Amino acid sequence: MMLEVLVALLVFALGVLGLVGLQATAVKQAGQAKYRSDAALLANELIGTMWVGNRNLATLQTNYSSATEGEGYKLWLEKVSSTLPGVATYPPTVTFTQINPLPALAGTPAGGPVLTPSLRITVTVKWAAPGENLGSNPHNLVMITQMK
Repeated sequence: MMLEVLVALLVFALGVLGLVGLQATAVKQAGQAKYRSDAALLANELIGTMWVGNRNLATLQTNYSSATEGEGYKLWLEKVSSTLPGVATYPPTVTFTQINPLPALAGTPAGGPVLTPSLRITVTVKWAAPGENLGSNPHNLVMITQMK
């Protein structure tokens, strides 16, 4: 009878340890989900700011490109730095690519619309959660949008 009690206690202890491990994993994943949603919100905020302003390629690159570090990018970078951990080590990037219409459609058809180039904007936000190994790859979110 004593042996049965010891086996039951062992099974119970293993079950409790499994639940504790599951709870720790759930808490860690909830934290990661918060960082992912914050990164998506920040990237979407930057793209929304671009939409309401002048959508000229030269103006967007001057104000928002991570290569030129314009005023819009600097303001947004402050928000990102205050929201996500590890941004100082892994700064976000914002790049612009001009996409020209297909050559066969680029002409002006009789009575048809004039096709103009569009822009592909790529926003990459990276972060490293507290307590993670700094030598590992950071977490990242890439948001790509196209605007005319």
